[in-house]
Amino acid sequence: MKRLHWAILRALPLPFFAAFGTLMFLLLMQFLIKWLPELVGRGLPFGAMAELIAYSLAYMVTLAVPMAWLIAQLAAFGKLAESRAYLVVKSAGVPLWRLAWPAALVGVFLVLGMGVFNNILLPEANYRMNALWRDISTARPAFALEPGVFYTGVDGYAIRADAIPPDSTGVLVGVTVVEGRTSGGGQTVLAAERATIQREYGGQRLTLLLENGQAHAKRGGGEDRYERLAFDRHRVAFDLGSLGFERRDEASGARSDRTMLTSEMLAVIDSLDAQVRVRADSARATALRLGRPVASGAPGLDSLLASGAVSPEAYAFRDRSPQDLERTAPEAGSPVASGEAPLLAGLDAQTRRSVVALAQDRTREVRSTAEAAASSAQWERQRADRYRVEVYKKNSIALACLVFVLVGVPLGLAIPRAGVGVIATLSVFIFLFYWISLVQGEKLADRGLLPPWLGMWAANVIIGIIGAYLVAREARDPAWRDPIATLAGLAKRRKG
Repeated sequence: MKRLHWAILRALPLPFFAAFGTLMFLLLMQFLIKWLPELVGRGLPFGAMAELIAYSLAYMVTLAVPMAWLIAQLAAFGKLAESRAYLVVKSAGVPLWRLAWPAALVGVFLVLGMGVFNNILLPEANYRMNALWRDISTARPAFALEPGVFYTGVDGYAIRADAIPPDSTGVLVGVTVVEGRTSGGGQTVLAAERATIQREYGGQRLTLLLENGQAHAKRGGGEDRYERLAFDRHRVAFDLGSLGFERRDEASGARSDRTMLTSEMLAVIDSLDAQVRVRADSARATALRLGRPVASGAPGLDSLLASGAVSPEAYAFRDRSPQDLERTAPEAGSPVASGEAPLLAGLDAQTRRSVVALAQDRTREVRSTAEAAASSAQWERQRADRYRVEVYKKNSIALACLVFVLVGVPLGLAIPRAGVGVIATLSVFIFLFYWISLVQGEKLADRGLLPPWLGMWAANVIIGIIGAYLVAREARDPAWRDPIATLAGLAKRRKG
């Protein structure tokens, strides 16, 4: 068995690293195809681009490791079954768990490693990548104009062109240039029939040569006057050096649930849960002032009504407006009109209406305060749930390395002569099912339709149940899978 275990362990690294490298290459190409057009033309140093790509590799590792591990198991145990060694082991009565425990042990180490990576390294890489993207977004020396749209990338100017001929180089038609306000409050607008863009000093300076236009200027300061000047040619120079790439302090940006360490998110969750409890207690205490029974079972106005401390007529007026009270004044002989109501006894009709109207306004105020407290508690609970979703998600993806052992071992033994295409297709199908279940569970949990733990652990539970069924089926060794029975059946047919 030791030789067989070592054979399994030696068969796992090659397909794992081959699949891992292939997946990382595909994910990296997808990243470059999507974002490379946004990076070209911004004057970025090579080091910044390499740093951005390095940070983006973190989330790729999170996706590639579980899938590569699944492919490695299918390949290793498929090779074991193809070598007939598995037939010998099964014929000797060795249980499946004794054969597969080295793979499960490797899966445990992968779970621990991915747990550290997902909870510590991944959020830090995401935070640094977001900070770098923020710096890149401010570097805009490309000067990309679109017809009919004002371009405001150059500080102090807004530039618009009615048309940009596709067959010309740097020629604009129907150009409008709006200069920013000066210290005196003035502003200048340049309008020209056409213009030519020229670059100087390695692209750090841009010149716009305007032809056949007018300059409209409004002078501010002590005198307010309007000036108009016609010109045949006018040159406007823009300094683009200030729009170059510049790194800022990474600590200046706020962290979100994707960029916070798990320990930090747990602290935030505890703080939000404490605030939720405070808000809920405040809402409950305020609701008691409404005179209604609350969830805690404290007596409200209903219980006071039953004890006779509050009259039915006064309680009936709690939701009625003063206009309704005017239209439905107490009739003669009623408890309120006769002064028999305990709270309103001895008051005339006008005073009773004023007391009820004042009580109703106070009730609306208290009810609004209770609803605001309840709404705040609900919002903070949703924030805490979003952090819980992210915590569960990171740990769920890490645990997938162990869950995939339940699926990979029996499926690998069931496809002994499968090629690379079959293994890759089967792995992609299983991982896509897992990933879609995880993503959908995350969306439902973020919307409050599922508890966070259920939305994030449902994918592992489903894959685990399927894997447990496959393991139990393989361990039962049914007749159609029994090598001894198969050999015996072939021998009988040959004799017959």
